[in-house]
Amino acid sequence: MTTLDITGRRPARARLLDLGLMRFEFLRVLRNKQSIAFTLVFPIAMFLFISSSIPQKSQKLGADMTANVSASVMVNMALYGAIMAATSAGAAVAVERDLGWSRQLRLTPLRPVSYIVAKMLAALVMSTIATGVTFATGAISGMAKADPMSWALSGAVVVAGSLVFAAFGLLIGYLLPSDSAMQYLGGLLVLMSMLGGIFFPIDEGTTFDRIASFTPMYGFGKAAQWPLSLDHAGGFSAFHASWAISLVVWACVFVFGAAWCFRRDTQRV
Repeated sequence: MTTLDITGRRPARARLLDLGLMRFEFLRVLRNKQSIAFTLVFPIAMFLFISSSIPQKSQKLGADMTANVSASVMVNMALYGAIMAATSAGAAVAVERDLGWSRQLRLTPLRPVSYIVAKMLAALVMSTIATGVTFATGAISGMAKADPMSWALSGAVVVAGSLVFAAFGLLIGYLLPSDSAMQYLGGLLVLMSMLGGIFFPIDEGTTFDRIASFTPMYGFGKAAQWPLSLDHAGGFSAFHASWAISLVVWACVFVFGAAWCFRRDTQRV
């Protein structure tokens, strides 16, 4: 009887995109009816409430811009809804840790980056739904007025930027236990939204504005609002590179932090 000598064999290299894991994440997120309802209802309710309280004469956004104030409110509420959806999808890892799912992943050749990518893509689905529903409400209600190009660009920025906060949700999910992760996360999102000018505008050039510029949502909010500056001549106002730099820097902090926490968590005995 012969035996196979498997000494020296290398384990199969894990793929960066695990389709099975991605499918599992998509189904898990879409089945969370409570999370979907909250991330859809709250932004829509806030948009309708704020827009209905704005006097008609104050609706104009700028001297020669195609968008109105309600469109700006719509973008901010879509941004907040997308961030809530993305962070909730990422923070669900706290529950998975309590159930032992992270420990099970240690038995597989799954890369830490692959796990994070699957979580972020699932979050992308949620943020896309939240953004689409809020934008549809703005269009159907007739309150939001903007050029079609502005709508499309703002929506793309909101969805893409929400991936940064999916990684933030992952990081919080690994740092905090499941019974307190979402509670702290909700408070942090509200605080960051206030500092980022999502709930109310921040006067440029002030001390508060300079402090807020270092927070995660500041550059994101400015970049999402920028497409609304399109005027009737087809030109946009100046885009500040600091907005994009802010998003990239915070994305690196959250992604590498989540990857490090994933390695540490799965290596525990």
